This record gives sequence, structure tokens and C-alpha cells, in this order.
Amino acid sequence: MLVNVVEFFKNLPAKKCTECGEKITEQHECYGTKCDKCSEIK
Repeated sequence: MLVNVVEFFKNLPAKKCTECGEKITEQHECYGTKCDKCSEIK
């Protein structure tokens, strides 16, 4: 059975930062893996 594409993306789990584990507030289908705090250039 085919899943509606919109439903597929709506049901993705929230992304978590790979460094601190904080929930990322970006769209779930984006390619970023770090939250804003951890992705700052140091």
C-alpha cells in the first residue's frame, strides 16, 4: 500500500542534535544534524 507523501513527512520523528541531543526545530526533512547552538562557528 502506498503512503501519502504528506503523511510520510508529517510522521517523521523530530530530529535531535548529534552533539547535545537537543531537539532541532528545523524541518524534519532537512539535512542539518546540529542545533543552532552547536553549529555556531567557534
